[in-house]
Amino acid sequence: MVSKDKNRRLLLQGNEAIVHGALAAGCRFYAGYPITPASEISELLSVKLPQVGGTFIQMEDEIASMGAVIGASLAGEKSMTATSGPGFSLIQENLGYACITEVPCVVVNVMRGGPSTGLPTNVSQGDVLMSRWGTHGDHPIIVLAVSSVNDCFSLTVRAFNLSEKYRVPVIILSDEVVAHTRECMTIPDQDKVRVVDRIQPNVPPEWYKPYADNNRGVPDMASFGEGYRHHVTGLIHDERGFPTQQPKEIDRFLHRLHDKITKGFPEIVLSKTIDMEDAEVCVIAYGSVSRSAMMAVKKAREHGIKAGLVQMITLFPFPRKVIDAALRQCKAAIIPELNMGQMSREINRVNQSGTAIIKMNRIDGQLITPDEILKKILSVS
Repeated sequence: MVSKDKNRRLLLQGNEAIVHGALAAGCRFYAGYPITPASEISELLSVKLPQVGGTFIQMEDEIASMGAVIGASLAGEKSMTATSGPGFSLIQENLGYACITEVPCVVVNVMRGGPSTGLPTNVSQGDVLMSRWGTHGDHPIIVLAVSSVNDCFSLTVRAFNLSEKYRVPVIILSDEVVAHTRECMTIPDQDKVRVVDRIQPNVPPEWYKPYADNNRGVPDMASFGEGYRHHVTGLIHDERGFPTQQPKEIDRFLHRLHDKITKGFPEIVLSKTIDMEDAEVCVIAYGSVSRSAMMAVKKAREHGIKAGLVQMITLFPFPRKVIDAALRQCKAAIIPELNMGQMSREINRVNQSGTAIIKMNRIDGQLITPDEILKKILSVS
């Protein structure tokens, strides 16, 4: 349990709320390396995890951190790490290993300015496409974007639940502004938190096939040390986990990885809309920028402009259905981002209605303000 106190109201920063969410979801292992602006996650978990019987390890680097997270998850523990841009780069090889071996885990990336060391203490959203395609291969992955302290708690719980249910790494994209913003939030009592655990095999060890297909497309997962044979390799493997060069087995395996996420679209793909019922101009935003966009839409309404907001929560799998509906409804869509237009490229890709896509980008480490977005809304109205 996180605490015996019920419904505690606390003043938390985003990084602290992520810790509370992880513990509520059942996280009991963390391996990481301190890095701005994510270090508070490591610092707080180093205190909190031992208090609930969990394990905290400060590793020598982020490559080793991800390896330890995979190992702990294979042994049955809900596991996570947290980092920022340079560390997220180092994680990628082992992240690919987690994808192909279907190891549940959560990776938090608190984005900062880049590339390289970049702007360690400034906000950015430059890792969006990296979160989807940073590791090589045609693989599925789930990416969630937080925009508030409440998000940091609730979406961290959801990230663990999705990871366990679908046996897939889940990435939480935060950013420096969300990470260090303090807001009041209520930590729910543990029995009010929905927690999902991986499905254990219900067959004798000699019958167990660690990558066998089923109607969910998600194999049951035994923990190391429980007597079940579980061969783990980064090579394409058959249903027993052993390397294969058989085209039919390769094709079947890779399609299953994608199909299990496709089947889960209704609960995986999350978004929020504000004032979209009659909107003629929409703002499509995510992360900290969606907070500015929310205020800009409110001010636009005060000016008599029919503006609305689509807040993307799940970035990948890409929420095509809600984006397509917004584009078909509105004459213009404004896409404010703290990068050169990474998500606007995705939105343009699915734009079948001829809607004007208006990029709004900032890369100097400063947040896009509500008034800047409002000015853009006014210019197209």
